[in-house]
Amino acid sequence: MSEDSLRQLDLTQIGEGRYKAVNGRGGVLPIGSGDDPDFTPVELLLAALAGCTAIDVGLITGKRAQPDSFDVHVEGHKVRDDDGSHLVDLQVTLAVRFPEGEAGDRAREVLPRSIQQSADRLCTVGRTLQLGTAIDYREV
Repeated sequence: MSEDSLRQLDLTQIGEGRYKAVNGRGGVLPIGSGDDPDFTPVELLLAALAGCTAIDVGLITGKRAQPDSFDVHVEGHKVRDDDGSHLVDLQVTLAVRFPEGEAGDRAREVLPRSIQQSADRLCTVGRTLQLGTAIDYREV
């Protein structure tokens, strides 16, 4: 794989059941176990799915008109079964409102297609969840 395709971050413990993720641009994100206000890893996965979809759809529709409101709700059920712990029944719901007028009409017209494009090919997070991929766990 090329250096251009590499995405990475580092995670460091900052307390009992608390960690901080740091990306290469200096962004910091606290992560917790659910006993504090920090996002849990599962919530971050849901946020990543919502954010990825929102960015895709926003870029496509935003070429026509900026929305008056743009909200995304994402949910799934965490289960433990023979396959271990995982999420099932993931659902992403977008509520996007555009201004009245020709530009808003054009944005409304492409909204369903932009959501489908995000789901079918653009959203890296969603596509990875749908396709699955091997994870190589290592100790150093």
